[in-house]
Amino acid sequence: MPKLEQIRDAYNEARARCKKRIVVCAGTGCIANGSLKVFESLKNSIALRGLDITVSLKSDDHTDHKDHDVYMVGSGCQGFCQVGPLVTIEPAGIMYGHVKPEDTEEIVEKSILRDELIERLLYHDPVSGKAYKGTAEIPFYTRQSRTGLKDCGHVDPENISEYIAHGGYFSARDAYTKYSPEELCKLYQDSGLRGRGGGGFSTGLKWDFARREDNEKKYVVCNGDEGDPGAFMDRSILEGNPHSVIEGMMIAARAIGADEGYVYVRMEYPLACTRIRKAIKIAEDYGILGDDVFGSGKGFRINVMEGAGAFVCGEETALLASIEGKRGMPNPKPPFPAQKGLFGKPTVINNVETLALVPIVLQQGVDKFRSVGTAKSPGTKTFALTGHVANTGLIEVPFGTTIREIVFEIGGGVLDKDGKINNDAFKAVQIGGPSGGCLTREHLDFPLDFDSLGTIGAMVGSGGMVVMNDSTCMVETARYFMTFTQHESCGKCVPCREGTRQMLEMLEDVVAGEATEETLELLQEAGEAVKITSLCGLGKSAPNPVLSTLRYFRDEYEAHVKVKYCPTRSCKALTPISIDPEICKGCTLCKRVCPVGAISGEVKQPHSIDPLVCIKCGACVSTCKFKAIS
Repeated sequence: MPKLEQIRDAYNEARARCKKRIVVCAGTGCIANGSLKVFESLKNSIALRGLDITVSLKSDDHTDHKDHDVYMVGSGCQGFCQVGPLVTIEPAGIMYGHVKPEDTEEIVEKSILRDELIERLLYHDPVSGKAYKGTAEIPFYTRQSRTGLKDCGHVDPENISEYIAHGGYFSARDAYTKYSPEELCKLYQDSGLRGRGGGGFSTGLKWDFARREDNEKKYVVCNGDEGDPGAFMDRSILEGNPHSVIEGMMIAARAIGADEGYVYVRMEYPLACTRIRKAIKIAEDYGILGDDVFGSGKGFRINVMEGAGAFVCGEETALLASIEGKRGMPNPKPPFPAQKGLFGKPTVINNVETLALVPIVLQQGVDKFRSVGTAKSPGTKTFALTGHVANTGLIEVPFGTTIREIVFEIGGGVLDKDGKINNDAFKAVQIGGPSGGCLTREHLDFPLDFDSLGTIGAMVGSGGMVVMNDSTCMVETARYFMTFTQHESCGKCVPCREGTRQMLEMLEDVVAGEATEETLELLQEAGEAVKITSLCGLGKSAPNPVLSTLRYFRDEYEAHVKVKYCPTRSCKALTPISIDPEICKGCTLCKRVCPVGAISGEVKQPHSIDPLVCIKCGACVSTCKFKAIS
C-alpha cells in the first residue's frame, strides 16, 4: 500500500487545485428532507455555468493533476438537523439552511461565482433575527467543543484519502508499529477515556482485562445498537466518519491481541450499514485492514452484522448472543466478555462514540485529552438535543458543562406551548434515554458527568437529552418511557419482565384517575425492587424515569391521585371539558351530539357541561364551530 504520507500529500495537492469546495449534508435527516435532490440540482447548475466540477478527487491513484473550479462532496450529519438540508461553501465559510433544488441557481450565481451572501438562506436567530454567515459564527456551533464529531459533516465519508488527509490511520499505524499492547492499555488508562455507551467504565482497563487473557483468539466488537428513542449519535458517526470507528477498532485490537472484529448495527440504520461496509472494503483495498497491518505481521479483519432492532441487544452479553445467532438475551456476569465473550473467546466491546475517540487520544496525547472535561470524566460527550428547545440536533460538549449552557445557549432557549422562546417555561430535561432520569430547574447549573448525575437519580447514558416545557405532564412522561422499556424487556428475569409490567399498570391507573395514594407507595417500592434485582442494565435502569419524577414532581402525581386532576391538562381522563360562556353562541350543536346528555342550555344562550355526567368522548369539542369547548 502507498504510505499514509503519500496519500495525504496527494490529496492535499489535489484539494489545493480546487477553487471552491461545496459540502451538501447527506446524513439521514437531510436526505429525508431532500438533500440528494439539492446535490444533483446544484451539480447541474454549476455545470450549466461552464464551471469545471469534480465530485471525487482522484488523489488515491495520484493521477489528478487538473485544476477544478468546484469540488462537491456529500457529507454525514452536520448536527444542526432542524435547518437542513444544509449546504456549506468553502473557503468562504458560508452555510445555508433549508435549501431547496430551486435555490441552487441563485447559490451558484451569487455565492459561488461572486462570493455574495443570500440573506434568506442564512441561519437567523429566532429572537433577534440576526443572520449568521456560517458555523464559525452560529452560536449552536461556537458554544460546542466538537472532537469526536469534528470531521462528521465535513469529510466525505466514502473518501479514504480525505480521512487520511485529516490525520486518519496515523494513530493506528503508531499503535501497531510504536506501541506494545501493554503500553497502549496503560496509555488509555492514563487518558481517563471512559465508555460513552452509558456505563462509563475505563476503556484502558477493559482492554487490559482482555489483554491478560491467555487465548490465541480474541475479538473486538463495536456496539452500534443504538435503540434509545430520539438518539442518533452513533448513527451519525457511522454515516459521517466510518473510518474513525475502524481505526478505533484497530487500535483496540492491537491493545488486546485480537485479529477479528464485528460492527453490530441495527438494521433501522441502512445508510450507516452501507457506509461502514464501504469503508471496510476500501480499507481492505488499501491494505490497511488485512493479514499484515502496517507491516507488523499482525492481521485484523472486520465483519458487519445487522441487528433486528431489539433494545436489549444494546446490553453487551445480549449483543454477543445475537452475533452468535442466538436470541438476544443477557447473561449473568461474571464471567465478563473480556474473559469469555464472543464464541467463548476474550472480547472487548466498545460503543461507536468511544471507538471514534480512541484515535484522537493518540493524536492529542494524554495531557491534552485530559485538559478537557473533568478530572474523573475527561473529554467530551455527544448529546442528541430534542424536545421543547429552539435548536435541536446533535451536539458535543465537554464533561462538566451545565444543563443551563446546553439548553439556553446551544439550544437557543425553551419553547413554550405557543412555540415562542420563553426560558421561564422550562420544566424538566430527561437525560440518558428511556433509562435516564428527569431533572428540574434546580439542576440547571449541575455539571454533567458520569459520577455527578448518578447522585441525583440520572445518568449520562448514551446521550439522549429531551427538554420539556411546563405544558408537559411528568406522570405521562414516566408512563411513556415505562411503556417503551416494558415492551423491550427480553423477559428473561422476573423482576424486569413482571416488575416493569406492574409499574406500567400502576402508571396507567394514575393517568386514568383510578389510582390511590397507596398506588404511589407501591410504585416507589416496585421501582426500587426492579432497580436492585434485575439481571442486566436495561432492567436496573428502567425505573429511573419513574423514580426521578416521583422524587422531583411528587406534587404532580398527588394531583392526579388526590384531586383527580392533571395540572397540565394532558391526561384526557383527568381533564374536565368546559364551555367558555364568552365564546359560546348557543347554537346547540354540541348538545345534540353529546351521547350522554351532559350538555344543557337554551338556544342562543351559553351552554354548560355537567362534569359528573360527561364521559370526555370529545364529540362536542370536534363539533363546536366557535372553539368554545376545551
